[in-house]
Amino acid sequence: MWRSRVIARRVRSIRGFSHSKSDFPQLHSQVHNLQTLASYRHLENFRSKDLFPQSNAIRFFSSSSTDSVTDAEVSTGNNSDVIGAENENNDSFSFGEMWKDGINEANSVLEMDVSDSEIKESIEVVNEETHEVDMDELQRVLSLLKIRDGDSDVITVSLESKLDDMNLNLNKEFVVRVLETPHIHGENLIAFFKWATGVNNGEVFSVTTRSLDALVKAVCKELKKKVAYSLWDLIKDLGVKENNVLTTEMLNSLISVFSRLGKGMAGFEVFNKFEDFSCPTNANSYYFTIEALCRRSIFDRVGLVCERMLSEDKLPEAGKLGSIISYLCKAGMVKEAHSVYLSAKEKQKFPPQPSVNFLITSLCDRKKVDSDSVHLALKMLDDFNGEKQKHAIKQFSCVIQGLCRVNDFEGAKTLLSKMIDEGPPPGNAAFNTIINGLSKSGNMEEAIKTMRIMEGRGLKPDVFAYSVIMSGYAKGGEMEAAEKMLVEAKKSHCKLTPVTYHTMIRGYCKLEKFGKAVKLLNEMESYGVRANSDEYGKLIQSVCLKAANWRMGEKLMEEMERKGLHLNGITKSLVRAVKELEEEAKGTENVSVET
Repeated sequence: MWRSRVIARRVRSIRGFSHSKSDFPQLHSQVHNLQTLASYRHLENFRSKDLFPQSNAIRFFSSSSTDSVTDAEVSTGNNSDVIGAENENNDSFSFGEMWKDGINEANSVLEMDVSDSEIKESIEVVNEETHEVDMDELQRVLSLLKIRDGDSDVITVSLESKLDDMNLNLNKEFVVRVLETPHIHGENLIAFFKWATGVNNGEVFSVTTRSLDALVKAVCKELKKKVAYSLWDLIKDLGVKENNVLTTEMLNSLISVFSRLGKGMAGFEVFNKFEDFSCPTNANSYYFTIEALCRRSIFDRVGLVCERMLSEDKLPEAGKLGSIISYLCKAGMVKEAHSVYLSAKEKQKFPPQPSVNFLITSLCDRKKVDSDSVHLALKMLDDFNGEKQKHAIKQFSCVIQGLCRVNDFEGAKTLLSKMIDEGPPPGNAAFNTIINGLSKSGNMEEAIKTMRIMEGRGLKPDVFAYSVIMSGYAKGGEMEAAEKMLVEAKKSHCKLTPVTYHTMIRGYCKLEKFGKAVKLLNEMESYGVRANSDEYGKLIQSVCLKAANWRMGEKLMEEMERKGLHLNGITKSLVRAVKELEEEAKGTENVSVET
């Protein structure tokens, strides 16, 4: 039997040792591995009549320092209870021929079929040590698996048949060595694992956690859908039969590979099997599952996983928390992302700042903005302090925009005052946002007041600020106030925008002051603005429809032609129609007068 051969080889390796005292620790270590030669007490096992005749029974390493024997005494059987002892001067051990005789007889016994109960008991101890791997057999198996590397279409039955023909002497170490060998196709490894766990020279080879873990690690390095699903089928089968070999990390690795393959529901299926396989979930289990689901936009499952993660208080490390927050924000699940942020904050886990900034921006998103979300973002600004607050101008400005979108102008002005007092120092964007919101709501007094605060801080109001204020005045019909702001804007800026003039022209047309509107249209080029066809067209339409003044319309058309602009056919038809109506009306009047 192979165990007997292993022990025999170990016994024979002891022969070459020197007999000096300095070699005793090495000798003792080798003898200890055999257990039958391991200690002074257990050496008595070798006194059995089946091992040595009683007349020649020997006792190794007597504890008495005064007893000593000679080679002659050993050869005649005298003093048989004492074979070797340390001499009185403690210079060296004196073994003599008795050591050779003992080794030779031990070899002869260990080469026999082991049937003696005492020797079997000793072998059981040896069996606990690591099995040796036959390197020739290992190379044969690896050569077979590597030849088929990448050929996933070959039927695996032929591979199993070839493995059967090799008549391998499998052990746990051999299987692990094969599974840990790099550059072998995952499908081949799975086929070998299935074969190895079903056949072992006629005996069933039990699955171990170590071997299964080696298989999972090897297969998960490959991003191949078919191989990943094949591994999952194997794990599900083992989970029913031998769930004690599965671990949390194995299942986490499988969820991760499904995530990278874009198979979110497969990863979710693995996640739901933790309890069935008696494997506890951990923080990474939730992280990989959320990642897998978000990558495939399966957001209805993401909410359930997040809720369970928070209830079980299994939050991953800060970096992964940041990724979860970003995933949820991209999915539009800002409330869930904020819940994760609060839980992390409670556990003193601080996600990376970019993910926190992204959360604030998402809470204030103009497409899905609501008062609750914006105020959650406003509360998050309290966590900014010191150097972090000085560089958070974008986040503070974003919250101000959100507050203005939900018409919380008081909150926006309060936050602006906080920025002025504590930082970060507000720029034009923060002021413009509040001015724009106040102007649209018709609160022109507060808008002007905010602009004056802006000037007081040394900031120059830009054209946008003037334009929104003029728009607010024009909307309320206060064109005189709007005209004053236009004059102020001309003084501050040598170049205005089309929006500025469009706002004023529209306001004058609304009050049917077309002369002032045309005057503004003519002076636009003086301030770097060139009127386009649309601007002329809208003014002509207003003149014709509201004032029925086709003559002014024709003048504007002629002016357009000089500037190389073209009026659309509908507006031209409108001018002709107004002209014809007027001529028709005049003709009717002349007829009535003559009559």
